[in-house]
Amino acid sequence: MTDSKYFTTTKKGEIFELKSELNNDKKEKKKEAVKKVIASMTVGKDVSALFPDVVNCMQTDNLELKKLVYLYLMNYAKSQPDMAIMAVNTFVKELATSPMTKDCEDPNPLIRALAVRTMGCIRVDKITEYLCEPLRKCLKDEDPYVRKTAAVCVAKLYDINAALVEDQGFLDQLKDLLSDSNPMVVANAVAALSEINEASPSGQPLVEMNAQTINKLLTALNECTEWGQVFILDSLANYSPKDDREAQSICERITPRLAHANAAVVLSAVKVLMKLIEMLQSESDFVGTLTKKLAPPLVTLLSSEPEVQYVALRNINLIVQKRPDILKHEMKVFFVKYNDPIYVKLEKLDIMIRLASQANIAQVLSELKEYATEVDVDFVRKAVRAIGRCAIKVEPSAERCVSTLLDLIQTKVNYVVQEAIVVIKDIFRKYPNKYESIISTLCENLDTLDEPEARASMIWIIGEYAERIDNADELLESFLEGFHDENTQVQLQLLTAIVKLFLKRPTDTQELVQQVLSLATQDSDNPDLRDRGFIYWRLLSTDPAAAKEVVLAEKPLISEETDLLEPTLLDELICHISSLASVYHKPPTAFVEGRAAGTRKSLPARSNSNEDSTQHTAQPHAQVIPAQDSLIGDLLSMDIGGPTMVTPTPASQSGLGLDLLGSGLDGILGGTDTGSTAPVVSQTTTGLLGDIFGFNQGPTSYIAPKVNWLPAEKGKGFDIWGTFSRKNGQISMDMTFTNKAMQPMGGFAIQLNKNSFGLTPAAPLQVPSPLNPGTSIDTSVILSTAGAVQRMEPLNNLQVAIKNNIDVFYFACIVPMNVYFAEDGQLDKRVFLSTWKDIPAQNEVQYTLKGVMLTADQVVQKMQQNNVFTIAKRNVEGQDMLYQSLKLTNTVWVLNELKIQPGNPDVTLSLKSRSVEVAPGIFQAYNAILHS
Repeated sequence: MTDSKYFTTTKKGEIFELKSELNNDKKEKKKEAVKKVIASMTVGKDVSALFPDVVNCMQTDNLELKKLVYLYLMNYAKSQPDMAIMAVNTFVKELATSPMTKDCEDPNPLIRALAVRTMGCIRVDKITEYLCEPLRKCLKDEDPYVRKTAAVCVAKLYDINAALVEDQGFLDQLKDLLSDSNPMVVANAVAALSEINEASPSGQPLVEMNAQTINKLLTALNECTEWGQVFILDSLANYSPKDDREAQSICERITPRLAHANAAVVLSAVKVLMKLIEMLQSESDFVGTLTKKLAPPLVTLLSSEPEVQYVALRNINLIVQKRPDILKHEMKVFFVKYNDPIYVKLEKLDIMIRLASQANIAQVLSELKEYATEVDVDFVRKAVRAIGRCAIKVEPSAERCVSTLLDLIQTKVNYVVQEAIVVIKDIFRKYPNKYESIISTLCENLDTLDEPEARASMIWIIGEYAERIDNADELLESFLEGFHDENTQVQLQLLTAIVKLFLKRPTDTQELVQQVLSLATQDSDNPDLRDRGFIYWRLLSTDPAAAKEVVLAEKPLISEETDLLEPTLLDELICHISSLASVYHKPPTAFVEGRAAGTRKSLPARSNSNEDSTQHTAQPHAQVIPAQDSLIGDLLSMDIGGPTMVTPTPASQSGLGLDLLGSGLDGILGGTDTGSTAPVVSQTTTGLLGDIFGFNQGPTSYIAPKVNWLPAEKGKGFDIWGTFSRKNGQISMDMTFTNKAMQPMGGFAIQLNKNSFGLTPAAPLQVPSPLNPGTSIDTSVILSTAGAVQRMEPLNNLQVAIKNNIDVFYFACIVPMNVYFAEDGQLDKRVFLSTWKDIPAQNEVQYTLKGVMLTADQVVQKMQQNNVFTIAKRNVEGQDMLYQSLKLTNTVWVLNELKIQPGNPDVTLSLKSRSVEVAPGIFQAYNAILHS
């Protein structure tokens, strides 16, 4: 007989009847009543009113009844904490006894373990003190089942009250269990310690793994259950062997786990081995042998049920990206089966592309072509796109891939044709001027295209190769007829394609380009389309040559590597194989709430790469670091308990100017060479940037007015206005804090994210506390430029975290570029001239400063106050020419030429630098200073 009868609907008065049955003298009646209560609780009925009656049933020697009562107790302890405390007396009575002390009332270890497990699950603070003594005895119980249960209970208690666990010495007892004779006790102790490590606020491991501890874990590994093995393997993954010999020994003892029937054990073993391989010499025979051993277990996982297959495939995807050689000979196991679910098919397809090489491309293309005839449209699209990806990845076989795509186009299946055209566009990008002979075939299918991406791709092809298509204007004009009905993606592509056509064949396409520009700028309400239309219109009307350089510029080649995971993220995910992170392909911090960034893992550096890693830590000389990774994510993960104390380092004086700027004598700027002229600067006026900074003139250097960085509505009443200044060679972050909340504020601290110039606090944030409601205070933080460097967008963007007793607040602000102007930025005239000539012409950027009502001498004075030094001044045909130099704190030099026409408020600024990305910021600084 089953228990389904307990879940049938009962009549009214059920609670009263259950109460009566629970107090029945007959044990069988009581058991039946408790089962009914549990059934009602399971389906969501409120039976908390029966709490005292159910707890009274605990006084029994029937194990089944005890389990049911404990289940009820765990469920309702939170809503009835007082009742739960009463029930604890029964636990204590049962747990306080031990056969060794001859005061045991219940010798059954199952009941002792069940009771301590239940108490650990009752998350009520008042109960924890009752749990300590029974737990201490259970940790030393003679029965291993009780000990292993108690080990897990320590982790549960730590989650409720961490301080209590440390004070009572439970952590030391837990560490002692690592040496237990029973392997399951060891496994549970490892699991509990791992759980506590994750929850530990310090992030420091509670147990320092050493060779002796590792040996005990490896010994227990062979004897414990499959889930115990997973716990031990996860713990081993966090250990770093002291040398290659120890790493090899661990690998040899873990390798047998690869043959385990449980997929979790296999993947956990793979994770440990992948990490240890990184520490070994990659060319060694041992690594080669180990790599071969990893392939069979991974292949075996693919014969499991679809859900397990998917998890295995997601993990294999990571492994293949890190070490493609492991499965390079196993391509056939990733071929799609007709009865695979779509999620398995797509994952297999992705791995096939990653493993594709010249050796196996023939069978891969044969498979992909077969997939393109499937009935699942989504899978067919992916298969066609995969052929294009293979063409980009395996260059020697690109022609065969293109031929396969043409065969698919001949099928005339609409969605196949459209997807083929999309990928052929990418192939044209990868191999320019190589496969254009197929364009005529593509044009034959023009009328069948109805999807935006396919139409946009076809338009791009026509525009890119307009000079080779005789009727390109007619084809593009056919798209133009329904311009306003097209998708934005198609409209943008059509606009660009017609402009390309006009630049290549200007004589017979003027009407067409005027028509599309009019449609884009006057008849469209899409801001992106209008902006692009106006840009093209102005380029074509003012400087067709510049338009040609911009629109017909050579495009960067695309590569198959674009979809690979970023190396740092990949290394972290390898450390999380067999977890959700390896399925999501995201680090745990991205989806586990409250997980500290300090717990991030990464693969160890290889033993033979010490020299390389040392070289990478050195900062490149006189450059802005040109890589932007995760920005706000880094800031959010920072510990802002206090700023890192960094001693400001003075700017280098080691003759950088001569080394960077080169040598050579000309004498032009000195006026000794009458036959020479000043460098010629184009007078083309580019678009104007708006003034970013406010206008006020300080006594010496320019200080931008304060702006509202953190409005009170976003800062929970905390309002911040701020600016930056440079005084006595130091950068200062000047802020006004206002408390618009209803409570005092205190405990202020500041942290800056990695940024382009390495700004970091050189001293803690000093704010007298408390900051009372309705009051304001001015404060400044001295900043050093010796912090971590990472390129931001824009370059002078700064992300800030400020905390107080209310919360942590994040905002971004713009640092005026002039605060980075160093005091030692004056060059020798001869060095300036030779450098100007030495910097490539493409590194020259020109701007127009509007409304500058200053004479040349006034400009010299203003810029001098801001560490911009005038090297020479000349007058050419009534026009004043100023040559100026400045050096940024990161040792990037910028050379400037100013053209000032007396009576004309517009000044032309031409600047040259080896790091041309600083140009917009320099222009903004000039604009603000000269208008102050």
